[in-house]
Amino acid sequence: GLQVFLSTYEKQLDAKRRIVAPQDFRAALGGFDGIYCFPAIEADCLEAGGQALFDRYQALIGELAVGDPLRNALETSVLGGMTRLSFDTAGRITLPDSLCETVGISDWVVLTGLGDRFQIWSRDAFKTHRAVQRQAARDGLAALRAQQRSAA
Repeated sequence: GLQVFLSTYEKQLDAKRRIVAPQDFRAALGGFDGIYCFPAIEADCLEAGGQALFDRYQALIGELAVGDPLRNALETSVLGGMTRLSFDTAGRITLPDSLCETVGISDWVVLTGLGDRFQIWSRDAFKTHRAVQRQAARDGLAALRAQQRSAA
């Protein structure tokens, strides 16, 4: 069946910028021994996932005509920014310096599951992001319910 990334984990990078991937995240990769990782487009964090995530972006890009400005932007941001990170024997991935610098990751990170992908955040940045997203979810759900009531 479909394997998904769920839940949120705090991890500390070691001196070599390695983190142990959560066991259920590794399971969700379905035998793919590593992750694809790139600076997220919509937030200052890293977006990561397995083959399914890579395939989804490839398909999205493939639907756009060559020369389309959005295609160019996605190719540069996603494919040009993408790194394939392999697990070592202890189940760790090493985050490259360049990726860490781009999104302000230094020591503590948060890995948060988003279904077919997950994000890697600086712990401090994630606290702010989570608060904003909770409020947006609360407001959005209230508006949606009001809309449903008026339609009923």
